[in-house]
Amino acid sequence: MIWMKDSGFTAHTQKNYVSDVRQFLHSLDEKPLQQVKKIHVMAYLSKAREKGVGDSTRNRKHAAVNSFFKALQEFELSAGNPASGIKKAKTEKNKSPVYLDESDIQPFLLSITGKYEGRNLAIFLLMIYMGLRVGEVHALNVGDFNPQRRELSVFGKGRKWRTLPVPAEVAHVLQEAVDTRLQPWRSKEEALFISQKGRRLAIRTIQQIAYDTFEQYRMEKGAVQRIPFSSHKLRHTFATMLLRKGADLRTVQELLGHSSIQTTTIYTHVTNREKETAMNLLDVQLPSSS
Repeated sequence: MIWMKDSGFTAHTQKNYVSDVRQFLHSLDEKPLQQVKKIHVMAYLSKAREKGVGDSTRNRKHAAVNSFFKALQEFELSAGNPASGIKKAKTEKNKSPVYLDESDIQPFLLSITGKYEGRNLAIFLLMIYMGLRVGEVHALNVGDFNPQRRELSVFGKGRKWRTLPVPAEVAHVLQEAVDTRLQPWRSKEEALFISQKGRRLAIRTIQQIAYDTFEQYRMEKGAVQRIPFSSHKLRHTFATMLLRKGADLRTVQELLGHSSIQTTTIYTHVTNREKETAMNLLDVQLPSSS
């Protein structure tokens, strides 16, 4: 945990990695770490695949074990890293991300109901119109929002801060969320979003709120097909909207907080409708018969 905290891993990643490493250590059947070889790591990953985990989860488990041995090396508790050099599983890199169509945003937002409607609306607006990750929403403090300058300071992946301009409409809702913020259990709690128990709103809770709202949205829309919507898909919606409106890819990268522009390129997908519109621009000319 000390190594992960110092390396800037989010609390969510730390929790997943600890769980993965515990599973790995259990699979060793009390074998001393000095005797662990690459084959043991591969056997653990293979067993995980047999249990039905996907490529992304398999790669996360590999990253967890790799980080574990890196930490041991830095603490001079291990001479080698048996997890290094193992290839990642090939994920579907060209798969278009799932997102809400712009025409569906308002119906989705109208599905937000309940006692904490104002708070939850602010959360979803931050994801849809500012592209925040769930973890970034979770980490927001009251002092990160500057209503005078309409700016929001966001602490993202890699322990990097980025400053985002807040659209006027979003700023208004965000200010209301600050003004009606629930009373925290601790007097020094700085979290912007507070749970009904008076603590910082947990990542799992935010994800559950999103799931429940999507379920309500499906019911009201009468959607039969179960589209795999989730809180992260709202971030996809933000990126897709910007690029379709002509925003520069590098600017979108900065707004999303991506360390590599290659990650941002997954949002340059196009729909079948857009392909058809482009093809209709062609003036097809066939040879005339004489």
